[in-house]
Amino acid sequence: MKTILPQMHFSRLMRAIVEFNLINDGDHILIGLSGGKDSVFLTYALSVMRLRLKKEFTLGAITIDPMFTKDFPTNLITDFCKELDIPHYVHRIDINGTIEKQQGKNPCFTCAFFRRGAINRFAKQHGYNKIAYAHHNDDAVETFLMNLLYSGQIKTFMPKTYLDRSKLTVIRPLIYFRENDLRQAASIHGFTPITSPCPLDGHTTRQTVKNLIAMLSKKNPLLYEHLAASMRQSALGELWPPTKTRDEMKDIYMKYMYRKK
Repeated sequence: MKTILPQMHFSRLMRAIVEFNLINDGDHILIGLSGGKDSVFLTYALSVMRLRLKKEFTLGAITIDPMFTKDFPTNLITDFCKELDIPHYVHRIDINGTIEKQQGKNPCFTCAFFRRGAINRFAKQHGYNKIAYAHHNDDAVETFLMNLLYSGQIKTFMPKTYLDRSKLTVIRPLIYFRENDLRQAASIHGFTPITSPCPLDGHTTRQTVKNLIAMLSKKNPLLYEHLAASMRQSALGELWPPTKTRDEMKDIYMKYMYRKK
């Protein structure tokens, strides 16, 4: 396969790599490759960067088959990786069965937890020091808003995260790509993305937040840009102090409630 990356995509990828120091000499990077449009583009793009960068690093890709269906076409993903000269591994985990047994628990959390755990273990066992995920800018903004609305926290995932327990580093090279950019990029590598086998695809909390952003953006075209800007530490303005405990407020309370004789 002839690998060509348009300058616009190359520049966005390089910005993330340079700004967050994502790739170093001697790295062994394992790509989380689901077969969807985002991870397929990431795999293709990193294969191009392996040729163009001065850094010496290796690539591998792993696909987790959650066993939602009996005919998940991992062979197509393997063929795609062969054309890019990237070793491809398939790991089957009965996430579907686990979700069915955990009635009432968030299925998305369960799925993500088992996927990450399996990929981390595989990376450690096979000598990879970094894991690359295809999260893009829309994912980061949606996660930021989800945390604010559903957990009362101002946070999102980082472009680069070191995992203390596993001694692995997670990188997200597509952090400056919008989802629509990746949708249009399918014509570059020629691989037809595989439809997600998730039975909840399109009916998740993330989809609800995605729809909310789209709806509000109709009246405020700058809404997305403002949300993206607010993820930066420099955007932090005036916030209330942390909630005090009853013990911390006790002395002040006593001064208010009782007059000195």
